[in-house]
Amino acid sequence: MMKLLGVGCTAVSRRESRCCWEHHSGYERVRAGLLLGALVCFAITTTFAQAPSSQVQALLRRGEAALDAGNFPAAVEDFEEARQLAPENLEVARGLLLSYLQAGRLDAAVTSGREASERWPRDAALRHWLGLAYFKAGQNAEAAQELRQAAKLDGASSDIHFDLALVLLSQNQSSAAAQELERALKIKGSNPVAHLLLGRAYQNSNRTLQAIEQFQTALRLDSNVPLGHYHLGFAYASLGRNKEAVGEYEKEIGRSPENPEVRYQLGHSLLETGEVKTAIVHLRRATELNPQNADAFYDLGKALLMQGEAQPAISALRRAAELNPADPSPHYQLARAFERTGNSEAKQEWQRFAELKKNQQQTGGMATGRIH
Repeated sequence: MMKLLGVGCTAVSRRESRCCWEHHSGYERVRAGLLLGALVCFAITTTFAQAPSSQVQALLRRGEAALDAGNFPAAVEDFEEARQLAPENLEVARGLLLSYLQAGRLDAAVTSGREASERWPRDAALRHWLGLAYFKAGQNAEAAQELRQAAKLDGASSDIHFDLALVLLSQNQSSAAAQELERALKIKGSNPVAHLLLGRAYQNSNRTLQAIEQFQTALRLDSNVPLGHYHLGFAYASLGRNKEAVGEYEKEIGRSPENPEVRYQLGHSLLETGEVKTAIVHLRRATELNPQNADAFYDLGKALLMQGEAQPAISALRRAAELNPADPSPHYQLARAFERTGNSEAKQEWQRFAELKKNQQQTGGMATGRIH
């Protein structure tokens, strides 16, 4: 249905702070995908003081058919022509805004939506779709403003609350997003994606037990909800329940074998449970899938060192240090690795570790949460 790549964040470890919403741009892609499903079914039954001409009616029908068929450029042409003939027609204004939105012509959608909402300021649909246009254009403050207005005009629409929650999540306003998702679910409780996102909002608000309940509900409603097992696994891991986390990550790997974050989190949890050899397999694959993941290289180096493979460990740890120069942890492990091999660089790495650790404390940097 949709691709979810972000994860919740608690104060458990640096790995969580790193992955906390790091894929948040994926959320905007999420909403873009939902638009294609949720808005294509375009049917409006507004009545007007004066009936539109037969030509306008024909253009409306043709534009709606083009929307249903996914031919958005043709829909734009039809609704634009209809607007020229009937600029006071609300149905035409709605259709034109929706067509621009679906066609990806966001500047035109915003312009059209603003003009229409000024003319019909109490139309919830126009406010809703204008908010989505702003959101897709990356103008989140304006999107939130329009969606809040739409919610005031039509508080019974679960979609409006859901979309407002997405905007709030993109602004890292997890508590406010949770409130909107709770409202959406009161209206339509069978939406597995809403439960999943509510779980993420709870997780980001350090309400992990409630997050787990929401992830479990989402999976009960739809066992194939995208990355549902991943999010549940991450919640378990944030509580130190790593064996349960491993079980969930393994289920997700079966469906998303090439997802680098799932691979990394599985490897990390396996390492935490002491399954070092299996952890190495997944951590190595995670570094191949995402060569920029400093944490994956760190965990891989640490695991290799635990297995007595000092030279491969040194290579992985050097890469971790390159990717995140401010992190003292790779230098700690490098010092240990060099000591095992009798390399004089061990002293230098101990010094570097001490310096970075001191700087981290002085600047109030986030603790890694690692036992080096």
